Formats: sequence, C-alpha cells, structure tokens
Amino acid sequence: MSNLENPKNWRFTWEAQSHSPNLRLFLFDSQAKPSVQCRNLEVQLNLSHSHLLVSWLKEGEKEEVSLRVPVPRVLIDSEAPVSFRALDDHIEVKLVLLLPVDHPIVSSFDLMLDSSENGYNAPSLDAAKPLVMDTDLKSLSSMEGVHFYCRKCSTRLTKSPLRNFVEMPSIDWREVADNWFGGCCCSFGGISEKLVTRFANSYRCAKGVCLLNFTTILLFKDDLAAFKLYNGTHEYQPRPDFSSDSGLSEDMLSSQEGTNDLCEKLSSIHLKDNSVSTSALVTKEKASGNEFFSALPLSDFSETETSVRGCCVHTADHIQNHFDEGSQHSVPETCPVDQNTSQLLANQKLFLNGFLGNVFMAKSYNLSMDIDWMEFVCPNCLSLLGAYPFHNGAAPIDGGVRLFKCYVSTSSSAGGSGDLFRKYSLERMFTNQLVENAKDELSFRTLVRDFKTKSPLLQIVLLNPNSWCCSGYCLDTTSAAESILKLDLLPIIKVIFSDCHETSASQPRVHEDWITRNVADVVCMFARQVDELIQSLSSAKDILPPSYNFLQGLPLSSLQR
Repeated sequence: MSNLENPKNWRFTWEAQSHSPNLRLFLFDSQAKPSVQCRNLEVQLNLSHSHLLVSWLKEGEKEEVSLRVPVPRVLIDSEAPVSFRALDDHIEVKLVLLLPVDHPIVSSFDLMLDSSENGYNAPSLDAAKPLVMDTDLKSLSSMEGVHFYCRKCSTRLTKSPLRNFVEMPSIDWREVADNWFGGCCCSFGGISEKLVTRFANSYRCAKGVCLLNFTTILLFKDDLAAFKLYNGTHEYQPRPDFSSDSGLSEDMLSSQEGTNDLCEKLSSIHLKDNSVSTSALVTKEKASGNEFFSALPLSDFSETETSVRGCCVHTADHIQNHFDEGSQHSVPETCPVDQNTSQLLANQKLFLNGFLGNVFMAKSYNLSMDIDWMEFVCPNCLSLLGAYPFHNGAAPIDGGVRLFKCYVSTSSSAGGSGDLFRKYSLERMFTNQLVENAKDELSFRTLVRDFKTKSPLLQIVLLNPNSWCCSGYCLDTTSAAESILKLDLLPIIKVIFSDCHETSASQPRVHEDWITRNVADVVCMFARQVDELIQSLSSAKDILPPSYNFLQGLPLSSLQR
C-alpha cells in the first residue's frame, strides 16, 4: 500500500470560528499533492454514523482510494451543500452549521449529551471546560482535607491535609482602594493608604491556610513536607521579623468566615445617601468575638492624614462639606494614629506591590529590583512546581511558596477523577493569562522574558482568541462504524510566534524597539516553562497543512484555551 492509499498517513483537522456558522476540514498528507494526484474527488456526509467519506481516483489509474473522517459534535445543516476542493498540499471541505459552535444552545445541547452518555470522553470534557477560580475554591472547601502532590512523580508535598482555603484578591487591590477613596495625600488618600497597610498586615501566609488565585496556590513553608532551598544544601530557617507572628490564632484558622478577600471587605465600605458612616469600614468578626480583619473606623485617621500643609488643607468641616448637609454623621476633628497598623515591616515594604501578584506570568512593572524569584522544585524528581520570593539570598520573604496548578494535583493519581486540578495545564494557563492581558492592556503582542536574566525568550502575537479545533488521523473504509472516534471541538487561540533563541535579532535593542513600536506587553516567566511552551507551539503547527504554517514570515500556531 502506497503512502497515498494508507489512511493513517492522512491527517485531518476540523476548525471553526466563534460567531461563524461554518466548519472547515483540512485533509492532508505530507507526501501527497492532492491537486495532481486526487482525481474525481468526491465527499459524502454520513450524519447517522458521524463521519465524512472522502474518495478519489489515483493518478493514471482507475483504482479508488477512500478515507473516513470522524465528524465532531456540532449541529450541521444537512440540507446545505458540502463544498470541497483539492489544493496543492491539502483537501479542503466546508460544512454549514445551524448554529455557531459557541452558541449557548449548542453548549446546553452538549451538556445534555454528556450527562446521558455517562461521562463520555472525560478528558475532552475537562479540556472544554473553562478554568474558573470559584469552582476550585468551592470544590476544595467542600472536601474534608486536601493533600497536594507532584503531578509528575506523585510525591506528596504537604505534611497534613489542608482545610482552610481563601481566594487571593486581585493584583489590582491597591488601585481598588485608590479608586474608591482617591490617591491624594489628603482626606480619603489617607484612608486608602491605611487600608493598604491594614490589608498587607492581615493577609500574611499562615500555617494551615491555602491561598488561591487563578494560576497558583500559596502555602506556608511549614505546611510542606520537604521545603529546602533550591541548592538543596540546607533547610530554610524562618526569619523572626516576618513569619514568627502570622497574625492568626488557631480559632481563627478553624473558621471559614475568618478569611475573606479584599473585595468582600470593600463591599462593606459604602456611601449611602451621600454620607459616610463612622462605624468600622472594614470589619470581619467571628461569633466568638475574635477579629481576623481589624475594624477600621474613621476615627483611626489623624488630622495629619486628612490635612497636609501645602496640599488640600481639609479639616473635618471641609470633609463634611463633601456630603449632604442633612447627614446625621460627622467626622471627629482629632483622630489618634494607630501606630501598630500604620507601619509595615521592612520585608513587607519591599514586597508590597507584588505581594499578591501572579508569579506564574508576572508583569514586568510589578517586579521589584529588590526581590528575586527562585524556582521551587519537587524534592523527589526535581521537576518545577512553583516559586518563592527572596531578598539578598535569603529564604522566602513572606514564608510562603507559590505552587503552579499545572504542576500539582490533589490526588496521588494525577489526572484522575479525584484530581481537582486535572483540567489545568501550562498551555491553558498561559493562554488564559495571555487573553486576559490582551483585554486589560489592549495589546495583542507580548514579549516573554526570563525571570532570572531578564533576557527575551519568546515573542508572541495573538491573532484570534476565539477559534475551535480538533485533529487526528483518518480511518479506512474497512473499520467498523462503531470504531470511529467521537470528537469534540476544543477552544484554542491562533498566534504567530518567534523563538528568541533561534532568531538572529537577539540583541536587546532590537527587542526594545519591537516593544516600543508595537506597544507590546512584557511579562516574565521561568525559562523551563517557556521552553515547554515553545515545544507546544512548534508541535501545534503540524495540525495544519504546510501552506498554513507561516504568516508574515513567522510560524503560525495555536494553543489550547
């Protein structure tokens, strides 16, 4: 059997775009030239068996070659004609859909099919589900206790099960306070700074508490079974000025109410009927009377914080004029300063701006020259698990280690039904952060630098964040109809990229010019993560024919969303 006749040499890729009722098939073989070798091309759609039959006559012969291509679960318009053509390096087939693949009705239809088929194709279903932070928090909190394991070698990382899970606030938590109260040095600017200080003091790493964000989990170093410095020569000794007092009692740790994020605290701050209440702005009390978040009454702000000479000289009467004259509340003229909550420790001052930042893919402007990030590796297989911050060669500044969700599992059987992080992968986490950054920064071009050396590693340009795709190899006509795979279209993004290791333009000035000219976003990641991403990008090129492998001289690829 020649290469042209062997169906296993023919690869298919189905592709669809959001909001477009079309489904396109790419059928290709690296050794074939369909425009010359595939005469009398015919395509037949068999909806009852969910496959497409493609046949043609070999060049110079009357023998027919037939291939079967599985059709993904979509709503196809059976009355619309099937269009197809043979090109130089692939066969293209177009089907008309009743509804776009991302239509809510289609999503509901898929959910009904999934429930009726008793967990059909569970890996594909997990890959199709979006990565949602709230789901993780609810799932982890509902369990009696959770251990974390290395996904690669299943080594248990935690000493004892964790039961307290808290969502990290957004990295923009300081801007939230400034936007609410204003960033001026007077009046509410003082309240903003006081909130920032209180929040940094209250949200330290604590034993027995796991903090979560979209990409990482933050554990206190004493909760890890084996925490050593990266060189593995000696164990970390806690620094007395930061982690000796976590600010949490055992009673507080046992209560889920005792922990909450900044958003919930800010929701208790309200301006009702154009008035400001003198009651606590940020208060979270337990039934027992213990406070996790200290009350923050307006009386805590001194006159020096609400009135600065040479700026906006606001007295209590001036502040009161900002509100309705009929308000029953007033602002006291003298407000003693609470020195215990208005000052930060030296380490916290170094780490304040990036205290709750996303170390998985850090924005360049959130990084401090005074803080370095060190890789945290598995004590058994030495694979990358996360990172921790240190200063001047010391151990973690805040006593905490950030574990990346794509490298850990909540079950010794990674990827199994008991693993709550099974849907996370480096590719999906990177893609979601890339799309999120594009929305926030209004930039579709990103330069990824090395966390340690700050040298450029990867240039990537987002072309289409809303594509759908699935790929595989064809079957021959002798295979049983039941053996045809059931396919699901998975969400992807389309990108062009450049490996900075391979490009001749490796000089820093060239990359800086590219950033300035294109208003590109700059992020930092660890080198081994970027190498893994480049491998994924390079292999993803193969799911399309060679004529679709490059755009504007750069490799065209995709990443799962």
